[in-house]
This record gives sequence, structure tokens and C-alpha cells, in this order.
Amino acid sequence: MINTGILEQDLCFLGPHRGVPAAAMTAFDNSTVEMNYSAFYCRFNEEFKYILLPVSYALVFVIGLALNATALYVIVFCTKQWKPSTIYMFNLTMCDTLYVFTLPFLVYYYADENDWPFTEPVCKIIRFLFYANLYGSILFLSCISLHRFIGICYPVHSLYWVSARRARLVSVGVWAVVLLCQAPVLYFSRTSNKHGDSSRTCYDTTSPELFDDFLVYSSVVSVLMFALPFMVVMVCYGLMMRKLLEPSWESEGGDEGERGGLAAQRSKQKSVKMIIIVLAMFMLCFLPFHLTRSLYYSFRYLRQVNPAQISCSLLEASSIAYKVTRPLASANSCVDPILYFLAGQDARSNLIKTIRSSSSKLAKKSQRLTTSI
Repeated sequence: MINTGILEQDLCFLGPHRGVPAAAMTAFDNSTVEMNYSAFYCRFNEEFKYILLPVSYALVFVIGLALNATALYVIVFCTKQWKPSTIYMFNLTMCDTLYVFTLPFLVYYYADENDWPFTEPVCKIIRFLFYANLYGSILFLSCISLHRFIGICYPVHSLYWVSARRARLVSVGVWAVVLLCQAPVLYFSRTSNKHGDSSRTCYDTTSPELFDDFLVYSSVVSVLMFALPFMVVMVCYGLMMRKLLEPSWESEGGDEGERGGLAAQRSKQKSVKMIIIVLAMFMLCFLPFHLTRSLYYSFRYLRQVNPAQISCSLLEASSIAYKVTRPLASANSCVDPILYFLAGQDARSNLIKTIRSSSSKLAKKSQRLTTSI
């Protein structure tokens, strides 16, 4: 089946306003209109997304909800002392949890082949939360990376720079930046009826007439909230690895003898795990999404300017690549809790204690039931 919608309906409208005056368009006969219609539109056959997106979003919902609920429980009820890293992870987990609850709406939407049964405000909130989660995750991961970088490379200065109070202030600042920068999504996100159909579309980007403005906004946000944090994280991790590979690094805890050496070794292992997980998250979840999205938006804009520059097959290939990487961006909601449990010794200890405590309670309860019988 070939879909014939606009943008999110898998058909790219390139508009008569570029290079073809509106008055001239009205003077064309029916055959000329049909010819220009085919010149300005690209028909995309993307039936795969009606399987890929619902299945992938459903998996992210189930796995993400379970992992984030567990992480929140451990942080809130089992963590006695909230360190700066704990504060950042709590905010990161809250960000992921809010997004995970929006996924059932998208599962229903794409399973029903782009038919949005809800209101336009709901569409705006769903799209807003996706981008808020995406860039909130990037910024909080950057905060965690900077926190670890200061502790490894500047241990003395970290006593002053790193504190729970400062972490709370930074977290408030991150939320303010995310909400402020993503507020335009509430304006750009729209719904519209499909051409010649009663079904309704919830645009992932915006309506065709606002695409040029959205392209500028999206490009600025990508640079400020992805490219720059990514560069900062890469520089921090490069300096951290150089520091960790120094032979003298583990011996810095040697003043306390063997105990200090073991503590330094554990700290090194935790840092290496965090570096691997965060870099993998950026490379697998964030980088492919931003690259393919930028490519698709650029091709679409260039074809608007001059259809001869970009063929429909090239535009369709970029659109498919972009849609394939969207579930990868959503998957960060599942990876963030893994970072908390694998890279944090305290988190694993608290989780183990919780599991043992629950097992002990269940065993005692079972023993009482057996005795009473």
C-alpha cells in the first residue's frame, strides 16, 4: 500500500510557494496541476513503521517502566545518603519515567496506521515529553560525567565544587533549560486530517507550512543540547582515561595502605564502567538519531527549494533511516537505569539488601502460614 499523506503521513509536500507563484498555479489546467503535484510530492512506501514503531515502543514501555520503577524505589526508599550522583540519577530516572508513560499513546497511534484518536493538546504533550526526555537525558548524563571527571582529575577541588546542594541547584537549572528550550515544541506540534480521509495525524515535527521555522529551531537545539554536551563528554572521558591509566593514580590512596588501594581500584572500575555505558548510549541512542534526522530535514528542505536537487528515492531513504533510529532514541529510557545499577556500587548494595529483605519477609510469612496450618 502506498500512503498519500503529508510528512508524517509518509508523503513529503514540497509546496508551490517555492519557485511557482500562487497566481500562476491557479491558471494551470487540470493536467498541469497533476504534473506539478507529482513534481512537488514524494510518495513514500513505509509500511514497515506500522510494525517497527508499535513493537519497539511497547518493548521500551515494558522494560523501561520496570527498570525505572525499580531504580526510583531504590533511590527513594533504600538510599540513606543522597550524593550528587544520586541526585542526578534521580532526576534522570524521573525524566525517563515521565516519557515511558507516553508510549502507550504512540503504540496505539502507529498500530492504527497514523490515526490519532486523541485531542491536539495530548499530541503536543506527547511530542513535548519525547524531546524533553531526550535532551534532559543528555544534559543529566553530561552532569554525571562532569561530576565524575572532577572527582577523578581534580580530587582536591572536588571537595568544594561537588556537593549535594550544588547538585540540586544544577538539576533545577537543567530542568529550567530543558523546559524553556522545548517549549516551542508545544507550538510546532499539530494535528490535521489526512487528505480525503477522516483519520487524523499527530505530526512528529510540525505542519508543512511551519517546517522552515521548525528546521531552524531544531538545528539550534541540536547544536546547543546535543553537539556541545557530546563534545564536553568526549573531552571529559578522554582526560579521565588518561588519568586512570597513569601508574600513580591508584597509589594516590596508598596513604591508608591496602584499604586505600582497594578503594581506588573500586573507584577506577566504577569510572571505567560509567565511561563505557555513557559512550555506548551516546553512540547507539543519540548520535544515529540526530544524524539521520538532520539528514532527512536537510534533504527535505533542499527538495523544497529545488526538487531537481534531491530525488524522491534519496529523500525516502533518509526518511526510513530517521524512522528506524527513533526507537533507538527512545531506548535510552531503558539504558539509564542500567547505568545506575552497573556503575554505582551503592546502588547494587541497596538493591541486594532490598531483595534479601523482601526474600526474608516472604520466607517468614511462608513459615508462619505453614505453622498455622
